[in-house]
Order: sequence, then structure tokens, then C-alpha cells
Amino acid sequence: MSLPPYTSDPTVPAQPRRLHRSRTDRKIAGVAGGLADYFGVDSTWVRIAFVASILLPGPQVLLYLILWLVIPQD
Repeated sequence: MSLPPYTSDPTVPAQPRRLHRSRTDRKIAGVAGGLADYFGVDSTWVRIAFVASILLPGPQVLLYLILWLVIPQD
């Protein structure tokens, strides 16, 4: 029996992961905290990746605003 990667106890039923904006780990809107929780990484790394991506051409700020509107709050 294979287990999902986010649970190690076979007696506990696996909870599905949900993408949400964090209420506790937030600087602006909780998008980075929610993404970090969903992917299982530290929110600092998500924030660093976003700030680094600002140096590249593209609609990063627009994407952040869209995620702010689309992702439900925790």
C-alpha cells in the first residue's frame, strides 16, 4: 500500500491538500504563505522566489493580484 507523501501514519486517513491564503503567515495578502503551505516549503523561499522573479520580464505582479482574488482565505 503506497501512502501519499504528506502522511506517514497508515492509520490516519489522508487529508486532501487545499490551496488557500494564509491568515497567520502573511505579509501582504497571505498568498505566499498559502502557496508555501500547499507545497510544503518555508514561506520565506516562496517570497524570495517571487522577488527574484520580479527581475525577469513578465506579469508577476499581475499574477500575484489574480492569485489574491482567486485563492480563498483559510
